[in-house]
Amino acid sequence: MADTSETRSADSAAHGAQRSRLRRLMRYLPLIAPVLLWAVPCWLLLYAGQHWPLPVALAGTALFALGLVGMPLAMVRGHGRRQQDWAAIVGDTLLGASWVLFTWSVLLGVLLRFALTVTGVGDGQDRARIVTWASLATAAVLLAWGYVEARRVPRVRRLDVQLPRLGAGLDGTRVVLITDTHYGPLDRARWSARVCETVNTLQADLVCHTGDIADGTAERRRAQATPLAAVQATRARVYVTGNHEYYSEAQGWVDLMDELGWEPLRNRHLLLERGGDTLVVAGVDDVTAHSSGLTGHRAHLAGALHGADPDHPVLLLAHQPKFIDRAAAVGVDLQLSGHTHGGQIWPFHHLVRLDQPTVAGLSHHGTRTLLYTSRGTGFWGPPFRVFAPSEITLLVLRSPQRPPSP
Repeated sequence: MADTSETRSADSAAHGAQRSRLRRLMRYLPLIAPVLLWAVPCWLLLYAGQHWPLPVALAGTALFALGLVGMPLAMVRGHGRRQQDWAAIVGDTLLGASWVLFTWSVLLGVLLRFALTVTGVGDGQDRARIVTWASLATAAVLLAWGYVEARRVPRVRRLDVQLPRLGAGLDGTRVVLITDTHYGPLDRARWSARVCETVNTLQADLVCHTGDIADGTAERRRAQATPLAAVQATRARVYVTGNHEYYSEAQGWVDLMDELGWEPLRNRHLLLERGGDTLVVAGVDDVTAHSSGLTGHRAHLAGALHGADPDHPVLLLAHQPKFIDRAAAVGVDLQLSGHTHGGQIWPFHHLVRLDQPTVAGLSHHGTRTLLYTSRGTGFWGPPFRVFAPSEITLLVLRSPQRPPSP
């Protein structure tokens, strides 16, 4: 039998090599991705086995070329130093549209074309035209539906979570999770207020926000974040930073959340007590905090749990699911995370899996640690959600020693 320590070392080395390859790929992604996203659909829809009239081919090619040039320029002006909201909206929309068109022109270009060939429908030209119109129609429908999904108030996802170490006095504790609100270039102040109204109908004991409040500084997005002050909880409202805070003056967001009545859990914890039992509610800064250059900002789990009774169950807030390795190593009972958006636009979740252990839902790690990964409450960038609906999550904590129902 292989030595366990050697097996773990080999697994760790393999995982490290995969991460290294991913980082190398990410360096070139901003250069490669726009070309692929626009050139591939252009070829498949206009030229592969097709003979469109010259004006149609030229006009279509010009549109794809405009997207290829315009999208990166708009993204730079919108998300670079200029931070122009109109440019961010244009660039983000083009990014989402090109991703959907790329995905479905490739899928239908292979699957539908094969099906038409097998069934003997039309000649090569007819089949190519059918694929083109089907791809364009599918993309248009999905983008329209995805826009509505992204802009609506999320549905509430409810689930019971049993924690073996939770005392009977805390059975039924209601924890509401919102995350990745991403207030940004599209003004969503009214949406924010409606989300908070929905949260308030859930009668939460604890409300958690696990980061990525906004894209932009606290001063710039204050109007959209202000409704968070109206959120109600019987015990506490707690917040941890996400990676996007560190693109936009994170300390300003920490200060604003404190001003709005939320308790920033920056590598610290509080105690939730009821019926003679105690739950440790801890939080850590995002894992990217250490590279931000901000004094005192880092993910420090030992600091978050310092002074906590090790016999008490721990609920940990950490923005990124990949923090679960550290949480499981010290026996955290439940970690709440966001960050993944559930992939946001299918099939992007496959790329998310290269960086994160889970994309959405409840998962088990180590001997006793649970991880709940939310699909997020808002959206980042492209104003679309395709097969990855947003959510407000209600987790009802259950004790194995729960008192009997009357």
